[in-house]
Amino acid sequence: MKIFHLFLISSLLFSFSKAESNGSVFFIDSSNHQFLRAQSTNDLAQSELMLLPEVGAAVSVLLGVAPTVTLSASGSSKLNEVLIPNPFDRPRAVFMFEVGGIDDPLVVEPKNALFCKALKNSVDLGSSKADILFPDEEELSTISLDHPLGDYCEEEINEFASWLGGSYATDVTKPLDGVLSIPLANGDNMNLHMSKKVHREFASKLFALYRNIRKAMERHEDLSQTLRRPAELIMGSFDGIKHDTDGFDKQGIRLLLATLNRIFDSLQTTYEGHIVGVILFNGVPQPESKTLMNMMYNSRPSARWLEETKSSPNTTLAAQMLVRRTLAWITGVVLLIATLLGVYFLLNMPLTRDTLLYSNVKLD
Repeated sequence: MKIFHLFLISSLLFSFSKAESNGSVFFIDSSNHQFLRAQSTNDLAQSELMLLPEVGAAVSVLLGVAPTVTLSASGSSKLNEVLIPNPFDRPRAVFMFEVGGIDDPLVVEPKNALFCKALKNSVDLGSSKADILFPDEEELSTISLDHPLGDYCEEEINEFASWLGGSYATDVTKPLDGVLSIPLANGDNMNLHMSKKVHREFASKLFALYRNIRKAMERHEDLSQTLRRPAELIMGSFDGIKHDTDGFDKQGIRLLLATLNRIFDSLQTTYEGHIVGVILFNGVPQPESKTLMNMMYNSRPSARWLEETKSSPNTTLAAQMLVRRTLAWITGVVLLIATLLGVYFLLNMPLTRDTLLYSNVKLD
């Protein structure tokens, strides 16, 4: 009986630990082009738990790469439930973002416009990290959104506030210590007092995200002018939600969701709809500069690529000159022989056999 009780307790503890290691992933489709499957309410309720490597495989496929051969049959089935089965119609641009400190944004904002329309799957975060595989580094442009902000000025704060439809009230006595007010989806205003350390640190992370996303869009504008455009992966993470006790975390989540809404709208405009969002939520905040998804290149040597053997410059130059002279002499001799034979047969040809000269002459 004691053994049974121990087994029951251990099973419950194991199930609780598994539940705590779960998160959610949202696949956000383009506004004017369908790259993802439409998911009904019944499908959402019956969707299977995804693994982190399967999320990475989905991102790789969206970038235009075939899924890895190590993907299991169940993993392929899960990808088939998310992606449109057309290998010739991929966005080749993905906004991959990780948010720590929240399991599901719909718990905080059930009517969020961005995430209500997205495909949602639960994710098993038991594995430490997963890879997004791509075959060629030169064919992919990876842009990180995790670059630190550094210094910023009040002009940038005003620009960020205007971008989100808010305002910034400056403090005349202390620069950069004003109040940033941003409207939220539920009708409330989020006020960030820059004089408070917690508010200032949270706002600084949002400023850095805004600055980096602008650089990403400028990078896309440059790449769009090239003849051979690479695939584009925009990767970033946010770990500014620390679960404090004064209720700031819930308001901070709402402000972050409003920022993500605005970011994806801007990306949709810049990429003309050819981009898909993959946003991963993890209830446990990750340590600084640690992410769940990692970019890896599995370059394979091409069978048609012939690599030249290394040799001394003098030997290579002499061999090239020998080959060129040999080809020149052979070509000259062949042309000379052909010319002599042509002249010989032309001079010795009977006049009545020359159909070119006597094509209109009737011969008896």
